[in-house]
Amino acid sequence: MKRLSLLCAGLLLSSLSYAASVSFIEPADGATVGTTFPVKFAVEGMDVKPAGELSPTSGHHHLLINAAAIPSGEVVPFDETHIHFGKGQTEATVTLKPGTYKLTMQFANGAHQSYGEPLSKSITVNVK
Repeated sequence: MKRLSLLCAGLLLSSLSYAASVSFIEPADGATVGTTFPVKFAVEGMDVKPAGELSPTSGHHHLLINAAAIPSGEVVPFDETHIHFGKGQTEATVTLKPGTYKLTMQFANGAHQSYGEPLSKSITVNVK
């Protein structure tokens, strides 16, 4: 029975994830930014909630620096290249050294478990 429940939850999560999407409001893909710059996140089809709240239709943002999307169900690491916005923030100020960076937004549930590729978005920024 437990296995069936997990399977059903996974199917529900998959269908919700594909109906939802994330995007960067700011910066634009390919933008040149200063060493300190604003990052604004958007999500459609899901609710932004603080970490700890578990619902198949909610979660919070993570910003991955020069890292790929996290596979569905895996916990987003806690380190300097995986920034957590567990209070439900939808914007932040980021400081990076000059260079070219791949920024990946990853939406994850209240336990920091990734919703996978469908709820991630990557852009490139040039920091001057």
